[in-house]
Amino acid sequence: MASRASHIALANAYDGISTVVADLDDSDLQRPTRCRGWLVADLLFHVLCDAQRALVALASPAAPPATVDSVSYWHAFPGGTGNARHAWWTRRSAAAFESPSGVVQLWADTAPAAVRAAGSADPTSFVTTQGHVLRVGDLLDTLTTEAVVHHLDLLLDLPDASLPGPAATRVATATVDALLGAAATRPAGWNDHDYLLKAAGRVPLGEPERRALGGPAARFPVLG
Repeated sequence: MASRASHIALANAYDGISTVVADLDDSDLQRPTRCRGWLVADLLFHVLCDAQRALVALASPAAPPATVDSVSYWHAFPGGTGNARHAWWTRRSAAAFESPSGVVQLWADTAPAAVRAAGSADPTSFVTTQGHVLRVGDLLDTLTTEAVVHHLDLLLDLPDASLPGPAATRVATATVDALLGAAATRPAGWNDHDYLLKAAGRVPLGEPERRALGGPAARFPVLG
């Protein structure tokens, strides 16, 4: 069985997104998000592709050693960068559904399947995805971190929607902590979600925050 903590966190992350989108109508699914150019349905399609990638990765064994872990994986996606080609492909792919709710239906089928596959995976095994080799637990933590950040992205114009769950949020904040290093101290007043939005470049640092962070401020954002 996969690492219980990593599996629980991924389930918490995907369940959180499902709760946000489950009852949205087609109009709400066309609201803006924090991801430039993406509506809610577009962003959900992007996360859906991650869940599909999880299913493929968990069925793609690889020989050790790992080439990245749950932290160094993110070095290939430096903060503040974007892939315009992927963003455009995602928008067009989401628009190909007969209605935005079609993305929700496919997510509702795919996300639980990815979580079940994660729960059945051998935690000592290695898998491959995106040209990397990772332990299963590290793969799940990367998926959780991305899902939590995108959950927060979804909420830009959905102020009454629920926030990411605690187990998933702990994984995401631990990832940011490791990327920033021990020298970085979170400014007083930042909750976990503020921290993640700033670390992912969704919310810019103010001058008082830069002064509080000191040198590590130059490393923001650390997640792409």
